[in-house]
Formats: sequence, structure tokens, C-alpha cells
Amino acid sequence: QVQLVESGGGLVQPGGSLRLSCAASGLSLHYNAAGWFRQAPGKGREGIACISSDGRSWYADSVKGRFTMSRENAKNTVHLQMNSLKPEDTAVYYCAAVLGSNCGGGPPPVDYWGQGTQVTVSS
Repeated sequence: QVQLVESGGGLVQPGGSLRLSCAASGLSLHYNAAGWFRQAPGKGREGIACISSDGRSWYADSVKGRFTMSRENAKNTVHLQMNSLKPEDTAVYYCAAVLGSNCGGGPPPVDYWGQGTQVTVSS
């Protein structure tokens, strides 16, 4: 059984930083692509980042240059470092895993979802 467990969400002031983590069990995040999505109130879920098994990454324009995704193989975990946060980044953030090695240059086709973690950017 595959499980993805996110952590690291919370309340942060505009301009601040947060690091989200996603720990996987039942699936190797070393050999499979993984991504992050978010869903703001009243909006659809959008893909914002993806990392392929070879380390190549993709980012949505809305977060490019501010967010960085990384992989920690020894812990079967991926991270999302979020800097220069804006109020419009407020959303529930979801970790996602793919039964395949590549992101495909965009939001990945998701096979497994985490439960989500709330990020609120507000003064």
C-alpha cells in the first residue's frame, strides 16, 4: 500500500519561507517522479512542481524562481522549498507520486496523492 505523508505547512508572513516534506512508503521516490500540487479556496487543483528520477525538474510559471523541489533518497522523501511567499500562494498543498520516471515537462500524471497540508500566507 502506497502512502504519501506531507508535513511542514503552516502560517507565514508575506515574503517568508516554508519547506514542505513528503515521506513515501510502499513506493520508491528515487525511481519514480514526484510532484506538488495546490488547491486554493474556490479554485481547481494545479500542478506547480515535479521532479523526475534523473533530477530534472519542472515548475509552473507562478512559482518559478521562488520554489525549489528536491529529493532525499535516504529517507524516501521529497521536499518543496518555498521562498518569497505571497498571499496568493495560500492553498492546500498536495504531494503526488507517479508510476514512471519522468515528469514529461509539465504537471505529472498522478497515481498517488497525499492528504494535503495547509499553507497560509498572511500578515
